[in-house]
Parts: sequence; C-alpha cells; structure tokens
Amino acid sequence: MTLGGRDHYLGHWPDGQLTPPDLIRAAYDALVAEWLAAGRPAAAAPRLTVAELILRFWDGHAVHHYRHPDGTPTSELADFRLSLRPLRRLFADLPAADFSPLKLKALRQSLIDAGLSRGVINQRVGRVRRVFRWAVSDELVPEPVYRALMAVEGLKAGRSAARELPPVRPVPDADVEAALPFLSLPLQALVRVQRLTGMRPGEAARMRAGDLDTAGELWTYRPRRHKTSWRGRERLVLVGPKAQAVLRDVLPSDPEAYVFSPKAGREAWYAARRAARKSKVPPSQACRRKAAPKRQPGAFYTRHAYAAAVARACGKAGVTRWHPNQLRHTRATEVRGTFGLEAAQVVLGHAKLSVTEVYAARDAALAAQVAAATG
Repeated sequence: MTLGGRDHYLGHWPDGQLTPPDLIRAAYDALVAEWLAAGRPAAAAPRLTVAELILRFWDGHAVHHYRHPDGTPTSELADFRLSLRPLRRLFADLPAADFSPLKLKALRQSLIDAGLSRGVINQRVGRVRRVFRWAVSDELVPEPVYRALMAVEGLKAGRSAARELPPVRPVPDADVEAALPFLSLPLQALVRVQRLTGMRPGEAARMRAGDLDTAGELWTYRPRRHKTSWRGRERLVLVGPKAQAVLRDVLPSDPEAYVFSPKAGREAWYAARRAARKSKVPPSQACRRKAAPKRQPGAFYTRHAYAAAVARACGKAGVTRWHPNQLRHTRATEVRGTFGLEAAQVVLGHAKLSVTEVYAARDAALAAQVAAATG
C-alpha cells in the first residue's frame, strides 16, 4: 500500500484469497495507526542532518542527563560541546544516516591535525559514537549506522600520528613545598589537605564545614558531589591528625561555608600587603574598594582556577610545573609502598562498582588504618 507518499510492503497475499491474511491485516492496522499518530504526513519527512541530530541530542538529552543532583551541569556537558564542534563543522549538512566509519575517521584525522593528544582524541570520538547510540535509541537513525561506527577502533599508543602525552607522575614533595609560599593561605591549606588525603582536586576544593564530621579521632568527609555519585556510590574520606591540624586553621563556623574560600584568600592578601607597608596609608587610599564590584571572588576554587594558581606558583618558585591531580599520585605511591595496592585503591576511592557491602566495610577499616598512621 502507499501511505504518506511511500510504498509499504505488508506481506504475501495468496492468489485467489478475497480477504487479506491476518498478518497483512495486522501490519496494515499498525502502519495506519503510526501514520495517524504522526499527524497524517502527506509525504516522507526530510532526512535528519547531522546538525539537526546534534541539536536534538543537546536539547533533548544532554542538558538534562549530564547534571549533578543539585541541577548544575557536569563537566561532561562541556566535554560534549568540544567534541561536537568539529562534527558540526565538517558534516553539518550530511544526512545523519549517511555518517559512516570513513567519515568518523576523517573527523578523527582533523583532531590529529589540530594537535590534540591521543587520549583526548579517543575520548572525543567516543562521545560522537555515543550521540549516534542515543539517536538509535530514539529511532532517529538506523541501528546499523551506530554498529558500523563501533568498528572504528581507538588510536593505539605509538601506532598513530597523534601526539602522545607522558604518563602522570607523582610530584616531589620538595616541589610542592617550594610552590606553597606563592599561594594564598586557603590554597596552601587546600594543597596540604589534598596531599595528605589523596582526594581529587574538585572533592577537596568543594569541602564545606558541614560535610566534615569532627566527632571521632578520625574526621570523616563525605563529598556532596564526586566522580561516581551518579552511579549511586558513596565517597568517604577519612581525615587523619596531620590534615586535621591544617583544617583547624581554616575551618569556618558556618556549616554551609566552603572551607577553602577565595574571598578569605583575597582578604588575607590585602591584610598582608597592608602589614608590609612601611609608610602610613593616606586617607585617600584608606578604602578604595567599590561598593558593588562587578567581579566577586567565587564561593570556592574551581578545578581550573586551582590548577592555574598552582601553575603560577610553580613559575614563581622556579620548579617544574605540576598539577593538583598529581598530588593523588603522590599519595597513592606513598600508601602503596607502606600498606599495599589494595589500601591505595581504598584511600583514593578507586574500588570497582561491583564491590559488595562486606568489601565496603573492609574498605573503611583499611582507610582508617592509613589515615591514623599517615594522614
């Protein structure tokens, strides 16, 4: 039958049979119902382009799916934005159903030519494939399109023209100590606490006073937001005596206040400059602050602001530039050398998702032993 400008095959109708077979009648009813539900289209709808697919994925899925429980977007949303820009630039007008493995390889080559590292390229190509997987689930493109894209393997180390990055190494404690004097007081405390606990930079920077339980010999910190919170996994950080001593100097009285405050850092910087003056402050300079400045310090240090501050401090100290995430590697190396690999996995929160409640209890015991001894 012809419906909506298209011919549809419903099945075999035996010669000499006056009434349609039951299978053809069922197929006919289903097709008509689908046509009516689509608003009686007079002709086949135009094929969905890659640009239209990206827009549907973004508005219909990404902005709602990639969010923290408090509604704020995750970093994955920004990563998808970067991953989809070259796809739109190269193939915006291409029908999405015609996006083939060779076109995915052409996209990947453009990322290689742009100088991105192999790991970043594999991640971005993977996100493009995830867009087409979502499109298959919403019946926007045929399933074989996504299956064909999965045949494109990721770039292998040393076997492509993509730039290779050196592996992340632990940062020497001497380099950490050298950079500390060039950081604000809250950032110094943040570095020391992260070094002693092995937390991720974002977990440490977003610590609030109310998230810390200071009742026991070992303090406990449960981040409200962490890397695997969307999987329903709880993150528990045990804070030992050394880290406690650092936190006592910066812990605010307000339970909702962030422990490491950029505003407190700025105020301390102003106070230090005033204290270092050798002459009196003229009346005209007593207070030059604006009543309502356009730019205010953030409530907490973002991962990028934290990393940028550390990079500037390393430059001033004249040491090799290191990243806050390297502090986790330093902590992991220290713990593994003393307590073994399992203890390092526990402290850093790297347990697999298939762990049982019994294994989680053993995790807490191991973490408590490590924190009490070296934290």
